[in-house]
Amino acid sequence: MSVNTTDAGPGTRTERAPGPSAPAAAPRTLTLRQRIWRERWSYTFIIPGAAFFLVFMYVPMAGNVVAFQDYSPFRGIEGSPWVGLANFTAIWTDPEILTALQNTLIIAFLQLAFAFPAPIALALLLQSLLSEKVKRLVQTIVYLPNFLSWVIVISVWQQVVGGGGLVAGILDGFGMPGFDMMTDADNFKFLVVAQNIWKDAGWGTIIFFAAIAGIPSERYEAAAIDGASGWQRTWHITLPALVPVATLLLILNIGSILTVGFEQLLLQQPMVGAEAAQVLDTFVYFRGVLGGQWGIATAAGLLKGIIGTVLVLSANKLAKKMGGEGIF
Repeated sequence: MSVNTTDAGPGTRTERAPGPSAPAAAPRTLTLRQRIWRERWSYTFIIPGAAFFLVFMYVPMAGNVVAFQDYSPFRGIEGSPWVGLANFTAIWTDPEILTALQNTLIIAFLQLAFAFPAPIALALLLQSLLSEKVKRLVQTIVYLPNFLSWVIVISVWQQVVGGGGLVAGILDGFGMPGFDMMTDADNFKFLVVAQNIWKDAGWGTIIFFAAIAGIPSERYEAAAIDGASGWQRTWHITLPALVPVATLLLILNIGSILTVGFEQLLLQQPMVGAEAAQVLDTFVYFRGVLGGQWGIATAAGLLKGIIGTVLVLSANKLAKKMGGEGIF
């Protein structure tokens, strides 16, 4: 290290030239056990949810082996004979499951076409309201049906559009013929979709409200200054911001497209008949739980799960090809 001596009046000041600084200590790498211990409280909060999915979602998947057996609860899985793909063959030759599959696909298509966009339309409508008090009041009203069970929902609809309901009474007062939508098998699938919209659309708007709240207000202000109308601001600002959220929900809905509401349809099937209300979920219930044909019911449920997985993967890949993010 060099030393500089500078004369400064009566004394002499000695300065040391700067030398190379000491190297910084390398960060210590933690082992996996140390990292887990460091984040132990975070894992503690995760354990209950992980245990729920493990016990009630993943462990029961081992029971799918019943689809390849002539299963009997009295003999158990170990004592039941293996039949290979006989249960799957029986499914494709069963006219009842073909009816159930047809009804399931029709209801699923109607729900994607009408029930899925309903929360988006409702969120946009409520967002256009200028009065915050009116907006909160409408939000509260449309949220309430989500907290009702299907037993209560169907009872309410029976009292409104049933044979002795409000609408039938009004029409009878005007001398018009009787009206009973609850027993109309021809239009039952549209009734199911309408019930879903009435019950779940309000709650579904919460997600889209959150997406709308994340849009910077400066975009709307700049568009208004440029002369954009309310519809143009909605089309060019609001809707593009909702696309990622809508894509995510659409992929998830496609994955559960064959699940169209077990309780809702089971409760209404006696009124319209199995020809109109039998779906895959109710088929599994009647064949397996009530009929004792556990192998066939499990095979139907397994096929439903496989189809749902394929649809999720396909929809996710398609979303990425179209420029979206997908879910994984």
